Amino acid sequence: MAILTDTFKLANGVTIPKVGFGMWQVPIGDTAYNAAATALKLGYRHIDTAKAYGNEADVGRAIRESGIPRQEIFVTSKLPGATKTYDGAIADFNSTMTQLDIDYLDLYLVHAPWPWTEIGKNCDAENIEVWRAMEAIYATGKVKAIGVSNFNVHDLENILPAAKIKPMVDQIQYYVGFTEPKITKFAKANNILVEAYSPLATGGLLQNQQMKKLAAKYNVSVAQLALRFCLQNDVLPLPKAVGEDHIQNNAQLDFEISAADMATLNAMPDTAPSKTHNPTQG
Repeated sequence: MAILTDTFKLANGVTIPKVGFGMWQVPIGDTAYNAAATALKLGYRHIDTAKAYGNEADVGRAIRESGIPRQEIFVTSKLPGATKTYDGAIADFNSTMTQLDIDYLDLYLVHAPWPWTEIGKNCDAENIEVWRAMEAIYATGKVKAIGVSNFNVHDLENILPAAKIKPMVDQIQYYVGFTEPKITKFAKANNILVEAYSPLATGGLLQNQQMKKLAAKYNVSVAQLALRFCLQNDVLPLPKAVGEDHIQNNAQLDFEISAADMATLNAMPDTAPSKTHNPTQG
């Protein structure tokens, strides 16, 4: 499973494993600990959590107890979307580091440009302050890279003029049929790596008949096809799973989708239209 150790390179030269293990919606406690520990045991070297998920302590324990050298594991966490002050961002970062109980973070993201209870609210001025705090956190050396999540083109354009350090990552909802082309194009033009959360549409695309047919052609699962699709678009997928079989299956991506089939996939309509979509994106 070489794909788990293959890397993308961020704008500052930091390397990031091409497939991450997402901790969103993984229940706090033993479930989260076991999921992260199993992923590490199976070869994943990139774990993505957030303060809002509540499972940072479980992830940190899995990392510390894994027996794997810290420098071989890429760890991401996120500043809550509701935190929109400089001092609040510093305090939340310190809280995250206490919960994780590790020496440093590899990537720290602003989880959203607005509070999750007020999706779409204009926080332009506040986001400039928050980004100033992110730069200060980066300057301490406790974080190897910084970025954002759920930022659309407007949100990125808002912080870039004042930024001394550009975001290195934008983590967005991204899957076959919902690839957010405006954001993706803008991010890539600004050397910002796009990460795909919900690359399986929270399981919503697994029953898509066209996806099933194409997966059968390659003798792979629909999940594997969807994750490989992200990679071939130079987007980093963050699949989530709790069962060992699914965790392992999601890492078996050493196959190649043909250019013609990639064109088909890139032209497909939404493969999970019934699932929740970020209304500020698209």
